[in-house]
Amino acid sequence: MKNSQLINILEDWRIRINDINHIKFSKLCRKTQAKNGWFTEESIRMAFRDINRFLDPEKLINWINGNSTPHKNSKEVGIIMAGNIPMVGFHDLLCVMATGHSAQIKLSSQDDVLLPYIFNLLFDIAPEFSERIRFVNKLEFPQAIIATGSNNSARYFEYYFSSVPHIIRKNRTSVGILSGNESKEDLLGLGQDILQYFGLGCRNISKLLVPEKYDFKMFYEVIEPLKSVILQHKYANNYTYNRSILLIDKIPFIDNGFLLIRENSQLVSPISVVFYETYKSDKAIDIFLGQNKESIQCVVAGGAYEPESIPFGSTQSPELWDYADNVNTLEFLFGLHHN
Repeated sequence: MKNSQLINILEDWRIRINDINHIKFSKLCRKTQAKNGWFTEESIRMAFRDINRFLDPEKLINWINGNSTPHKNSKEVGIIMAGNIPMVGFHDLLCVMATGHSAQIKLSSQDDVLLPYIFNLLFDIAPEFSERIRFVNKLEFPQAIIATGSNNSARYFEYYFSSVPHIIRKNRTSVGILSGNESKEDLLGLGQDILQYFGLGCRNISKLLVPEKYDFKMFYEVIEPLKSVILQHKYANNYTYNRSILLIDKIPFIDNGFLLIRENSQLVSPISVVFYETYKSDKAIDIFLGQNKESIQCVVAGGAYEPESIPFGSTQSPELWDYADNVNTLEFLFGLHHN
């Protein structure tokens, strides 16, 4: 299939997805929430927003970048998807489609409603894809693997799929760097980077680096519009539990009623909590980022702290070319044609 044909099909698919009416969407949300209480209607809408952006024809043209999608030597790629945020594995599957391979998808039991639904819309437009994309309970002799999971499951994946080309992803999180000169818009964006999807994604910020004696008062004032997060019962339970533990253990923390902030050297914080460390110099920041490079997905900072940093408020708006673990999935899959 030529790239132009593929992009036309994807554009038609994008229209079909955007045309899902309110009644069908509400029913889809209820069915999804029955499997996973973290998946609110707002979270699902955010995930659909990301898919709409991924399927933008102009972006697809730039992304595929003139590469052909040869029919010869195509492979059966197994994709093991996570279930932490809605349809988090969509990008991997889109990469397989863009490179002319076939896919076996092992969905998480926490997110096994949305992707089959939207792919049935694709199969109605282009039935040939129903032969190349299969949702399975068990992978059957895949020739390559893309697997996302915890650090523990990653060790199992590395062992089990060692004989085939693979991308194995482990736990990651994101870091925010503050200078003290951020605007209110920056701070609101930071709040969104922390709280969107309730902090469950690898692109959510769980750790802040701040100057010594940094005052979080303005940050708390600015993110007040995000307080509705506490209305989600699972998030509220985490907040109540973590606050109780901090009080019992007499650990200093600050609190605005829906987000706890405490000083801690660890990188990954619990849901409803953000850890922070202070720094004295840019060199200290560089050392921290270097030591934790393999565990960081995004670095958020004002201006252009470093080539890899992105603006506040953008962690949950990845582009097609923003790859998980900074491993170019498209390049990996194109390379399979030569194996």
